[in-house]
Amino acid sequence: MNNNENIADMKKIVVALMTTVLVFAGFRASAQGKWGADSANCIKYLSFYDDSYKAKDYDNATVNWRKAYATCPHGVRQTMLTNGTELMRKLINKNRNNATYRESLIDSLMTLHEERAKFFPKYSVSALNNKGVDIVNYITGDDKALFDGLNDVISRNGVNTRTSLFIQDMNVAIELYKKGLLSAEDVINTYERNVEFLDKAPANTPAVAEQNQKVKTDLESLFITSKVAECNDLIALFTPRYETGSDDLSLVTNIVKMLSITEDCQDNDLFLNAVTSMYKLDPSYNSAYYLYRLNASRNNIDEALKYIEEAIAYETSDAATDANYSFEAAAFCFKNGRLAKAYNYANNAVSLDAGMAGKAYFLMGQIWGATSCGGDEIEKRAHYWVAVDFLNKAKAADASLTEDANRAIGSYSIYFPETAEAFMYNVTDGQAYRVVCNGMSASTTVRTRK
Repeated sequence: MNNNENIADMKKIVVALMTTVLVFAGFRASAQGKWGADSANCIKYLSFYDDSYKAKDYDNATVNWRKAYATCPHGVRQTMLTNGTELMRKLINKNRNNATYRESLIDSLMTLHEERAKFFPKYSVSALNNKGVDIVNYITGDDKALFDGLNDVISRNGVNTRTSLFIQDMNVAIELYKKGLLSAEDVINTYERNVEFLDKAPANTPAVAEQNQKVKTDLESLFITSKVAECNDLIALFTPRYETGSDDLSLVTNIVKMLSITEDCQDNDLFLNAVTSMYKLDPSYNSAYYLYRLNASRNNIDEALKYIEEAIAYETSDAATDANYSFEAAAFCFKNGRLAKAYNYANNAVSLDAGMAGKAYFLMGQIWGATSCGGDEIEKRAHYWVAVDFLNKAKAADASLTEDANRAIGSYSIYFPETAEAFMYNVTDGQAYRVVCNGMSASTTVRTRK
């Protein structure tokens, strides 16, 4: 073999050795990338803790989980993080009387949620929502830390935030306001943001949509009952916003909502301007309804009724909404002496939503009781029979109205004609009778006082 052949063979050997080294290095790097520098111990402790965890031997599981967590890359397996959160919760509850250790465990728990969100972004929403629940459960005695933690979760998860966290967030905001640690504007901004997220939250089923609406109603109730912002505060806060953003539909809609849920806060220029802008920017049953509210508050009866009828007529409003609008219009008309219109609106409310029957029938009883009919002595009193008919229907539909209905029945029954008087007009107890009065009509039964 000559020198050239020897050199060629040596080159082949060197290349082969380098290839082997690179292959092994690649395998080692791959193993180290997944299982870490101490891959053997990582795999061992993962297996040990996993066996104990499945066997519900949580003490041993915790010992080996800590070793796995210290040895393995934290993104090696999602269950290492989710199981870790459960083990941390058990330790926190077990050490509730050791304040210092408990605080460090809570910090570890929060870290595990953050690491799950970081290493497994597909599950980040779930990880952060779970973090929010744990913030509520374990951060006690420090409302500021609780508020900051919840707001961090809500700001990151947005419309996908677990709805219960919105309520907790609002509660703690109100508590901080009472302690002087948040301003009224801070609380209002918290409320606005949470409601906005709820309005846009995904609702794939009617049950979810109903739950979202319930949470929104609860938020409104919290805000109203907290008395955080009086009408004057809201006007001072929102007037400059409106002046620079009167063409912003989201802003003007929110102003209208906020002033609408605040007691005695509809009869002011800001409400008038915001409602008018909302109606121009987005003609809808909602904006028509608010124009009704505006005109009703100013006792512009005809204008108010024009807009409530427009709101009811919109095809985009559902039957339940139309029923509520109809009942509200009925009460408004009754208050302002438009009895026939009140009766028709109340009747429409029942036809749209049977669940409204109790209070609608009660109002219809009041309407008939308040009317004044002409004619002979029987014709003048017959409307009281109709009033009592509707009051009886009201308490049959809604037992909670029984006491009020009975009281009204007693007050109307004293106006029934006496038996002898009815006889003079050729009517007797139990006889069918048709009442037509002031644009209303109803069939009833003769009743007399003995």
